[in-house]
Amino acid sequence: MASSTPVRHAWRALLGLLIVIAVLFGINSLGVALKEAHWVPELALDLQGGTQIILQAQSADGSAPTQDQMNQAAAIIRQRVDASGVGESDITTQSGNQIVVQIPGQADEATRQRIEASAQLQLRAVLYAGTPSTSFVGDDGKETPYPTPAPTLRATPTASPTNASDTAWITPKLQAEFLAYDCKDPANDPANEPKDQPLITCDLENNEKYILGPVELDGSSITDASSGQNSQNGQWEVLVKFNADGTKIFSEVSQRLYGAQAPLNRFAFVLDGKVVSAPSMNAIITDGNPSISGNFTQETAQTLADQLKYGALPLSFKVVSSDTISATLGSQQLQIGLIAGLIGLALVALYSLISYRALGFVIIASLGVMGVITYLMLCILAWRMGFRLSLAGVAGLIVTIAFTADSFIVYFERIRDELRDGKSITSAVEDGWASAKRTIYIAKAVNILAAVVLYILADATVKGFAFTLGLTTAIDILIFILFTHPVMQLIARTRFFGEGHRLSGMDPEALGAVYRGRAQFRAPAIEGKGGAARRTGRSRGEAERRQTIAERKRAAEVGAGGSGTDVETTKKGADR
Repeated sequence: MASSTPVRHAWRALLGLLIVIAVLFGINSLGVALKEAHWVPELALDLQGGTQIILQAQSADGSAPTQDQMNQAAAIIRQRVDASGVGESDITTQSGNQIVVQIPGQADEATRQRIEASAQLQLRAVLYAGTPSTSFVGDDGKETPYPTPAPTLRATPTASPTNASDTAWITPKLQAEFLAYDCKDPANDPANEPKDQPLITCDLENNEKYILGPVELDGSSITDASSGQNSQNGQWEVLVKFNADGTKIFSEVSQRLYGAQAPLNRFAFVLDGKVVSAPSMNAIITDGNPSISGNFTQETAQTLADQLKYGALPLSFKVVSSDTISATLGSQQLQIGLIAGLIGLALVALYSLISYRALGFVIIASLGVMGVITYLMLCILAWRMGFRLSLAGVAGLIVTIAFTADSFIVYFERIRDELRDGKSITSAVEDGWASAKRTIYIAKAVNILAAVVLYILADATVKGFAFTLGLTTAIDILIFILFTHPVMQLIARTRFFGEGHRLSGMDPEALGAVYRGRAQFRAPAIEGKGGAARRTGRSRGEAERRQTIAERKRAAEVGAGGSGTDVETTKKGADR
């Protein structure tokens, strides 16, 4: 019964590993079915080609930007990149004051300028609001696009507008431009329109189209914005606080808008030319503390508060680096990385077979299972976290092969040490694992700790190495527990390995096992009258080289004792 316990444990571990692989396969299959994941890991720009721009934030007073400011700046830049029609972009922060923008393909000059520009938050009165449609149904019953405004249409007001809410701003040309304006056309760039002129734009979701009056306030007038629940109705709202100048101007705006007919009673918060909110004025506000209410959730209220609070960041951005990698160069680097990985894997396999004979196939099988799990994890992480495999990440995978081989060496050498002590192969596997796993766990913990520290402190070019190193090290531990040791428990009970075949890698004779039963040790061969010990065969030579100091000392004592007996016997014969 006792001997079957390790076998049951081994089969349970292998079943658990099979379940893990099945779950990972199922998760990625779900992503593929939803058309959000792929069966191939996503590649970073250095492998698939593209443009990487690193921006360094600089504040007006020289102080370091906060993490909230950097996160909001990254969100604003992401909106700019998405608005330009570029798909699959990746915008992240690093080193506390840098933003890394990665774009597939080559970025044109307009996209670069849009990325590098500082954020602009404006407050404009709403002159007109309508649907984002760009067509109408004609007399023939067919959908007809609005025509491009004729150059002969009047572009200047007939009378000078008295304020920013005066509909005299809407000229025939502006009305025609509004009708033909396509919210989804990347060529439309409302962010760079003059501040003292009306603006045609849409909201962030392209659900509503506006004609807005000239700028009356900008984001520098807002000192704070936060979200909270109304004490009376419990609805989420956004609380805005203006500075002294902003309070005075907003008081005048609220007096003008309050009581006006819709949509002239609305004002819009415009971020980078897009309307983030266009509430109605429901009261005259003179204290500079308006609140924005609506169908907010906690998340949407906080998002709007962040947009208003950090929409006009006191930051400018300096381009630290701007690199463009061709798709051809990226594919070449990927090919070189894969070749290097295959060479490393082949050398590890060759070394394993030479040093450990048939045990080397256990190493190769473990690396194969590890490769399957790592591949599935990279596909899932690309879907759920947007992880992209870079050349540095490929290097991390290659290095892990060597780290994994080190663990096998520790484990197998512990098993061989137990065999040299005269233990049976099944006992050597169990005792060898008991003594090796602590060393392996400590080594892997150090590797993971190093990967975490490297990931936190390094820049974007090295993070891929640290991430894959930490990920594969964790998978390596899982493989050892659920595959390598259970397989060793099973094969130790087979005839080939259990009887110590000379090609099994666990031949006690070749390893120099000096224990031959209870309190019995094998003495080295003695040749010649002078008692000089010589190596007699390949197995004995390897055994002598692999003996520990204690084993050699014990063997020497046994040899000396045998020699003394011969001398004593000879002497007694002479006396007779």
